[in-house]
Amino acid sequence: MDYDYKEAMKLDNQLCFPLYAASRVVTGAYTPYLKPLGLTYTQYIVMLVLWEQDGITVGDLCRRLMLDSGTLSPLIKKMISLGYVTKEHSKEDERVVLIHLTEDGKALQEKAKDIPQQVGKCVKLEPEKAKQLYLLLYELLKSNNDEF
Repeated sequence: MDYDYKEAMKLDNQLCFPLYAASRVVTGAYTPYLKPLGLTYTQYIVMLVLWEQDGITVGDLCRRLMLDSGTLSPLIKKMISLGYVTKEHSKEDERVVLIHLTEDGKALQEKAKDIPQQVGKCVKLEPEKAKQLYLLLYELLKSNNDEF
């Protein structure tokens, strides 16, 4: 049987579409919880990484979040203006830029502590299915990202 490009090009046959739409739904669920903190979803995931590892390099932060520096740099600049982070050049290597939490950035973790649980309630999947989806998504990411 020949390849049917018209069938292959139907929206319902695209893996990318449900991934895209589900991503928008899930990240959108964060908005009511992040808005009072003055954070976007992307700024929030930067904070999640910094709460785990304060003083991370910009390069490591890019790799961890799978973002390029062109996307991350304006985010960091905005977060500096919000008073949540600072950046400095490494004393060992001036080319390396480190991102540190300020006291306000550290205190923000307490204000954000209920967000994972609140958003988790918005995801209408049984815990077992949610775990399967999580594992499948990371499998997909690993298979398509040499640095992951």
